[in-house]
Amino acid sequence: MSTSRRVALRPDEPTDPRVERVAGDEDAGVSTVWRVRSLGAARQLLRARHATTQAGFTAEAIPQGYLRHHPILVSDGPQHDEQRRKVARFFAPTVVAERYTTQMEDCADRLLGAADARGGCRLDELALLYTVEVTAEVVGLTESSVPRMARRLESFFRQPPFDITRRDLGRKPREWARAAVNGLVPVARFWWADVRPAVRSRRRRPRQDVVSHLLAEGYSGTGILVECVTYGTAGMVTTREFVVMAAWHLLRDEALLERYLVAEEVERLAILHEVIRLEPVVGHLYRRAQVAVPVSDGGHEWTVEPGDLVDICVRSANADPEAVGADPLDLCPGRALPPGVNAAGLAFGDGEHRCPGQPLALLESDVLLRRLLARRPQIVREPDLGWDHLIEGYWLRGLHLTW
Repeated sequence: MSTSRRVALRPDEPTDPRVERVAGDEDAGVSTVWRVRSLGAARQLLRARHATTQAGFTAEAIPQGYLRHHPILVSDGPQHDEQRRKVARFFAPTVVAERYTTQMEDCADRLLGAADARGGCRLDELALLYTVEVTAEVVGLTESSVPRMARRLESFFRQPPFDITRRDLGRKPREWARAAVNGLVPVARFWWADVRPAVRSRRRRPRQDVVSHLLAEGYSGTGILVECVTYGTAGMVTTREFVVMAAWHLLRDEALLERYLVAEEVERLAILHEVIRLEPVVGHLYRRAQVAVPVSDGGHEWTVEPGDLVDICVRSANADPEAVGADPLDLCPGRALPPGVNAAGLAFGDGEHRCPGQPLALLESDVLLRRLLARRPQIVREPDLGWDHLIEGYWLRGLHLTW
């Protein structure tokens, strides 16, 4: 019998078939959807360069043509390639290690030192402050209070649910109004309190960060704001949840915890890669086909037609035994993978929209977890698990630790 160590489970989420076509209704504004649970087929679609466009994170509801530089998260084609090439230097593994490790260590020591005085912490709250501070340093949002910025970024996610298969996202006018208020008010506060001071500071004295780069590229204030929201929320939300999830797994498995605490960095990162493969924070990636895209799996072949919506089911793909081997729901650091398959599976995406922040996220998680777990914390209260519609991922709240 296979072993399952996954804790982020959705009972309403099917795990098969491997590739499934769900017919839509064009007259009713409902897309035909391809649900892809095969890791191999998913990689084919995500690597079909310039054949699909971003459809996740409500990208298709964002007005186009107002910004000279379209946001990197939702841009596609040659423009996206150029944007990725230019920001890559901020997230390269060597750059991340050399430029930010000391800052990560200082931040982790300071936050854990304060927790020492209290005899413990609520990890999701500590991880929020930590990840926001690290992300702020990389992006260049260093002219405001980290705790207040964290609250502003958190409030951006209080959005009503939506149905991505529908042209109108399945929202009624009242829900669209609530989405606008819940989104625009925090963004406006984020501009005045966090982004605007950072922009003014870097106009006077550019630094080695994303905001300075955007200014050099001629981005408008609005363009910089949109990119800061993208980098800020991505750096904060996904890494925060992963830190809590990784700590939860390690504290529930004494042998793995002991292995992690004595391991060298390469092995520690292998453990963290395996945790995020098993427990990807973002559970679904969406693309819209712009041309016919062939896809194959297990001897079967299909064609995704222009206009069809592709739903990459990351949790299922990351547990595809044909790609990750036996016991795909077990936690086996260092498992043998086929050539080209990332140790994290599709947890950071793949292809042209693959998340550039993987080295940063794993290193900052390791820096904090190493220091936290060396204190030999005990779980006082298990976390609550829920699901976020905007990123199609899980959240963990209330993991109380004491030491």
